[in-house]
Amino acid sequence: MELNKLEATEKGCRVFIVANNQTDDVYQSLKLDLILFQTDAVIGKRVALDLAPLRARKKVVKIFEIEAMACDKIGSFLINDVMECKTEASAVENCLQRLTTTTLTNVQLSK
Repeated sequence: MELNKLEATEKGCRVFIVANNQTDDVYQSLKLDLILFQTDAVIGKRVALDLAPLRARKKVVKIFEIEAMACDKIGSFLINDVMECKTEASAVENCLQRLTTTTLTNVQLSK
């Protein structure tokens, strides 16, 4: 999972996430508990982010809005937990451990 870009909007900040499913599994559900820390390290928001559906061997871009928060006030994102993780076949165990994180911005993405 890559934090690719932050874009200022009139209402706040638009966040671009690149999810790269390098497996042969199709994920019907992948919901993350995402915590936003402000630049002063105080928790600013909590977001439930749904990255599904994720096709096998496919890279996708997911975009979401953070209202009432300027991009330059975002210090980092923490993937706090995986709320739901299911393939076509069944629920997936240890989904959080399977995720890798990178960023192309000055904002850290970690788990």
